Amino acid sequence: MLTRIITAIVALCAFIPILIFSDTVAFPIAMALLSCIGAVELLRCVGMKKITFTAITVLIALAVPMGARYIEDKLLLISAFFAVFFVYLIIILASSVFSKGQYDTAEASTTFTMVFYIVASFSSIVLLRDSVYGTSLYLLAFLGPWMSDTMAYFCGRAFGKHKLIPNVSPKKTVEGSIGGITFTGIAFAFYGYFMIDGAKTPLAIAVLFVMGVLVSVVSQIGDLIASLIKRKYGIKDYGKLFPGHGGVLDRFDSVLITAPVILIIAEIAARYNIFG
Repeated sequence: MLTRIITAIVALCAFIPILIFSDTVAFPIAMALLSCIGAVELLRCVGMKKITFTAITVLIALAVPMGARYIEDKLLLISAFFAVFFVYLIIILASSVFSKGQYDTAEASTTFTMVFYIVASFSSIVLLRDSVYGTSLYLLAFLGPWMSDTMAYFCGRAFGKHKLIPNVSPKKTVEGSIGGITFTGIAFAFYGYFMIDGAKTPLAIAVLFVMGVLVSVVSQIGDLIASLIKRKYGIKDYGKLFPGHGGVLDRFDSVLITAPVILIIAEIAARYNIFG
């Protein structure tokens, strides 16, 4: 427990300056590095860790989140994103074909899907920060999942009686899940009211509450996805970057799935001027 607490404090002290200077190059660099480490953790997990895969994956994981900020033409960004991953898909599948059974198509498909998921999610955080309401909403990509996880834990400890999905995550309960969803919705509504200019109308508060609920739901799904993959490959943690906590994918598994959701809602809110 002491190791977990010390690691959390050190990580927080390192992460806060990145958030403070999120309008500088430090932010996309940090997201690119997390993307890179997470992708390499995934390669190691599924067994596709040869230097060719690692080098190509690292290049993609570093370049795409940086491009999310510095390619101003969004159509060009989307086109480049899909072109890069189409080439990556061909490489992964071709490697499976010529590997003489070393990598089967299931491993190749898992690798492509999860690397796409990891890189796209960290890129979404950068895009969210640069969106119309980004200076306020991008923090929710981190605070939302961690709020959901924390409240689900405490509500589960206090009231948990019915297992949620015991074959995937034995300790999670239905009561904990409901508690995480409820408190995250309320927290988003309060956050918006005090932190976002123009978010004091009933519509804006309702949108933020629904956003919180959705974030909590998909956050818990993201956590279960990460747990399911770890169970399949028989590992306890994806990495050791954070002593007592595991790797990037262990700490950011919920953030990865919620960031694109918040980005989509933020873009809809900007289009219809929900927050003024």
